[in-house]
Amino acid sequence: SILVEAAQTRAVVVVEHDMEFIRRLNCPVTVLHEGSVLAEGSLDHVTANQEVIDVYLGR
Repeated sequence: SILVEAAQTRAVVVVEHDMEFIRRLNCPVTVLHEGSVLAEGSLDHVTANQEVIDVYLGR
C-alpha cells in the first residue's frame, strides 16, 4: 500500500479506528487517551492491554 511504502522513508501518522485496516498495515500502534499515550506496541499487544479494553474496547 502507499502508506507502507511511504513509511519506509518517513514518519507516517494514521488516525484510524478500523482495526482490520491497522492489522493489514502490520506496524507499531500507539493508543492515545485524553492527549496521553495509553499503550504502545503491536496491535495484538495493545488490544490485550486492560486499560485499552476498559477505555475503548469495552470487552
